[in-house]
Amino acid sequence: MVPMEYYLILSTFMMFVGIYGFFTRKNILAILISVELILNSVDINFAVFNRFLFPDKLEGHFFALFAIGVSAAETAVAIAIIINIYRNIRNIQIKNINEMKG
Repeated sequence: MVPMEYYLILSTFMMFVGIYGFFTRKNILAILISVELILNSVDINFAVFNRFLFPDKLEGHFFALFAIGVSAAETAVAIAIIINIYRNIRNIQIKNINEMKG
């Protein structure tokens, strides 16, 4: 059996990669991917803590499935917004978003 610490190290690594990507990327799609990494690290934590703390119950798995559903909806809305931004200014870089104000 794999120890809990390995899962938590993986989840922590994913969280920090997502945070780093969120703050350093200039492309909106790359920022969206970074947010998804952060949400997936949380899903791993839900499943791991459920498995190790309450192995006979499924609450952590249901929370993880709910979070996956919410992140899928968030991604669909974000991609729709990104498509509209691209149609208006033909670019999806963060520095060009201010051109839409006005």
